[in-house]
Amino acid sequence: MGGERQHYYGKHGTPQKYDPTFKGPIYNRGCTDVICCVFLLLAIVGYVAVGIIAWTHGDPRKVIYPTDSRGEFCGQKGTKNENKPFLFYFNIVKCASPLVLLEFQCPTPQICVEKCPDRYLTYLNAHRSQDFEYYKQFCVPGFQNNKGVAEVLRDGDCPAVLTPSKPLAQRCFPDIHSHKGVLMVGNETTYEDGHGFRKNITELVEGAKKANGVLEARQLAMRIFEDYTVSWYWIIIGLVIAMVLSLLFIVLLRFLAGIMVWVMIVMVILVLGYGIFHCYMEYARLRGEAGSDISLVDLGFQTDLRVYLHLRQTWMAFMIILSILEVIIILLLIFLRKRILIAIALIKEASRAVGYVMCSLLYPLVTFFLLCLCIAYWASTAIFLSTSNEAVYKIFNDTACSVAGKTCNPETFLSSNESRLCPGAHCQFAFYGGESTYHRALLGLQIFNAFMFFWLANFVLALGQVTLAGAFASYYWALNKPDDLPAFPLFSAFGRALRYHTGSLAFGSLILAIVQIIRVILEYLDQRLKAAENKFAKFLMTCLKCCFWCLEKFIRFLNRNAYIMIAIYGTNFCTSARNAFFLLMRNIIRVAVLDKVTDFLFLLGKLLIVGSVGILAFFFFTHRIRIVQDTAPPLNYYWVPILTVIVGSYLIAHGFFSVYGMCVDTLFLCFCEDLERNDGSQERPYFMSPQLRDILLKESAEEEGKRGEVEE
Repeated sequence: MGGERQHYYGKHGTPQKYDPTFKGPIYNRGCTDVICCVFLLLAIVGYVAVGIIAWTHGDPRKVIYPTDSRGEFCGQKGTKNENKPFLFYFNIVKCASPLVLLEFQCPTPQICVEKCPDRYLTYLNAHRSQDFEYYKQFCVPGFQNNKGVAEVLRDGDCPAVLTPSKPLAQRCFPDIHSHKGVLMVGNETTYEDGHGFRKNITELVEGAKKANGVLEARQLAMRIFEDYTVSWYWIIIGLVIAMVLSLLFIVLLRFLAGIMVWVMIVMVILVLGYGIFHCYMEYARLRGEAGSDISLVDLGFQTDLRVYLHLRQTWMAFMIILSILEVIIILLLIFLRKRILIAIALIKEASRAVGYVMCSLLYPLVTFFLLCLCIAYWASTAIFLSTSNEAVYKIFNDTACSVAGKTCNPETFLSSNESRLCPGAHCQFAFYGGESTYHRALLGLQIFNAFMFFWLANFVLALGQVTLAGAFASYYWALNKPDDLPAFPLFSAFGRALRYHTGSLAFGSLILAIVQIIRVILEYLDQRLKAAENKFAKFLMTCLKCCFWCLEKFIRFLNRNAYIMIAIYGTNFCTSARNAFFLLMRNIIRVAVLDKVTDFLFLLGKLLIVGSVGILAFFFFTHRIRIVQDTAPPLNYYWVPILTVIVGSYLIAHGFFSVYGMCVDTLFLCFCEDLERNDGSQERPYFMSPQLRDILLKESAEEEGKRGEVEE
């Protein structure tokens, strides 16, 4: 181009013209989208300020360690509750409030205790018996037995009833279990309430079941955490195996691209075939076993997912899903067999490009490190913001009172004017929050925190895409490969991206971040509207979610190709996006049948690695195989490490294959530009390799012939 601006006319723009001075990525370029670069820097400064404010006001120990109603930690050294490690709730039923998940606090009085209750006892029976000393340890600190029973229960000085409890995450929860099909608490089935009446314990269970959702969620979270603590090193070993397999696959792809692609296709078919066979064997094995014919609908949701593996219907569903995938893949391979040959040629060319820029395989580590920094800063800031709330106490009174509902200080309330105005009032813990400007702005700060995470994460990904595109474009536009290739193409591309195009990367990632934060807000609104019966609102919300999902996919596709044009020509984001879009539209058939076939092949490669590591993890964590003398640790849910290994393996494989994917996309755009600029003559030779030229030009001639026949 030689600095000449490209003017596009017509429906899909004007094809590129021959330029003898164009030799690949332009080095004489200027800064682009400077305003967006300034906005990004200002946003980062504001983000740092939000983090400092959050770290000043927040206390993440509220998430890890329990705190009583006065905001004091239980069991921490150097505090008056040092010997009281467990948190006791006066009324556990109030923990069913959804605010618990947002504020990490149940709206009921809580105290730190040495141990959880181990018996049934009511205050009415205990305050005049020898059990009072035992009962007293579950009352508020400093409680004196100088009030009547009604006054004590009214003021919330003591719980009305104690039930057998067990500690979980340093918190006392009712010991609810099943005995011969009957839900029980502890080892007894009756208790006396605060008025001396004996009731069946199932009534207490019914009350506690109101908090069942929160309790089950906490128990599930703690069991999952326990599984991670005993299996983390095996998870790391599984991820290392996935990394070694991915690296080995990429290296072999460099030298044996054609063979590896066909081996990959065959292996994916075999892995899915084995999955179908294994599901059928499990389905046949369960025939005749008691309870195996129960349907999934009748069983309902169970936190212990192992229960589903004892149902024949589960294995039948797995077998059907895998069979459908197997048929779809085989049909695609049959209909795309010619396109696969062309895609293999493109992958071979990409393998040669990666071979000349081998350090590109290590660049995903840089992206991974930067993304970890973004995630760590976002998570820590979110936790500090969530724990910035303070214990709010308000005045409660059973009768009309002018100061009822106002905030108060429990330490000075008895000597304050409010207590004299309302003699029967008491200062009681209300909730965790705050009424200052900072506390009212917490929701907005959380949204800003999420928005900045999306913006920075997308910026990191964009930086990686521009860097790799610049390096691989240098390879393609080198006429004599590898003699004309720059000394350090990857580092040169990285430097150009940061020096000249930080603003363009910020612009593209900003657009994507705005769409993503809108999708998050829509998900939040959708959760709030689930209880509503307005079908039109639900329909509208579903349409909006679908539209923004499609918009995000389109913007990702457009950004990716725009970044390639930025890496080559050094133009601003809007110009690059327009040029890339018109170039793809002028080659829409090739985009549909060639570029996407390579994506399909890379997806098969990821599935092969993930499937292999997942099967290995399944056999190991279900104790079906042993590694040397070691065996899998005992787990609450063996699917926890298996899913972690599978997800981690996919991310690792995606990181390695993303290099090849970016290489293929870059070479494809360069190929389309090469066809428009040059004609293959000695004066205007093609920059593509002879092998790629023979296959792609032959395919292009066939496409033109078919198009001519259709027009006739």
